[in-house]
Amino acid sequence: MTVLREFERLEAAGLWRASPDAQRRDVIISVGDATLTITDMQDRVLAHWSLAAVERANPGVFPALFHPDGDPGEQLEIPQDETTMLEAIEKVRTAIERARPHPGRLRVVSIFGSLALVALLVVFGLPGLMQNHAVKVVPEIKTKAIGQALLGRIERVSGQACATPEASPLLAKLAARTDVRQLVIMRSGVASSLHLPGGIVLLNRSLVEDFEDPAVAAGAVLAERARAHLHDPLAELLEVGGFLASFRLLTTGELTRETLDRYSETVLAAPRPVLPDDLLLAEFARAAIPSTPYAYALDVTGETTLGLIEADPMAGRALEPVLNDRDWVQLQNICG
Repeated sequence: MTVLREFERLEAAGLWRASPDAQRRDVIISVGDATLTITDMQDRVLAHWSLAAVERANPGVFPALFHPDGDPGEQLEIPQDETTMLEAIEKVRTAIERARPHPGRLRVVSIFGSLALVALLVVFGLPGLMQNHAVKVVPEIKTKAIGQALLGRIERVSGQACATPEASPLLAKLAARTDVRQLVIMRSGVASSLHLPGGIVLLNRSLVEDFEDPAVAAGAVLAERARAHLHDPLAELLEVGGFLASFRLLTTGELTRETLDRYSETVLAAPRPVLPDDLLLAEFARAAIPSTPYAYALDVTGETTLGLIEADPMAGRALEPVLNDRDWVQLQNICG
């Protein structure tokens, strides 16, 4: 140990006694290889103390009194003026103490490490686990209620959804054909389409007003179904709401207006995620609806949607129309 080599030739005078009843004797103290050697004035060795086992009986008080660990009866007295020796003993003892294993300290470090790991799980893992659990256990009727409440908050910003008595059964018919619970036509606010919790799909009015083929609007609905398969709309809502939204939903069955508004602002401003062709084509095949009209509605040139055109699962087949011409014209007038 470097600190031992630094003091291995150091000597000092002191007083030593072998036991409480023994007379104190003048001695010479020297620091050796991890030991403190006590000799009389004729250089005869009286005692060897391990520096690792030296204890001070009166810290901060002089003359300094030392004894071997576990034997306070044997005592070494070093006067205050032997500052170099006193500093050497303290320095060596401190170095040896630091080099010792500290099971208690390791235990403390382990405990704090475990607590830190738990804290990290709480911060980064628990929100995701709670969100996934909420999505799985929330009853369908509650999910539908959340979707309706969210629609109401969106209408607060975008304006009331389009609706006429004549168009309502036609919307229901289109919803049944595309296998969603409810279709809503929006005047504005929704750029193209949006899937809300509870099986509610919002469509911008342009998807029914600007196209002669109802397969375009149906394709937009199928695209939202595919997105919902990839990422549950309720999960998206809870992601935006954060840990507290999931906790509140699990404990009270409710979400605050602030959470619904925050999600509305986020989802209405963001572009809809792009879907892989194979997933989207599977939805068209399941619904027996051609994908080509929707592909050309996305890109009039067909260059960026060539996969949906060339692999149209309904190409060349005789199909029942999504809606007949009369019903489609009626639905196109839903916004007046």
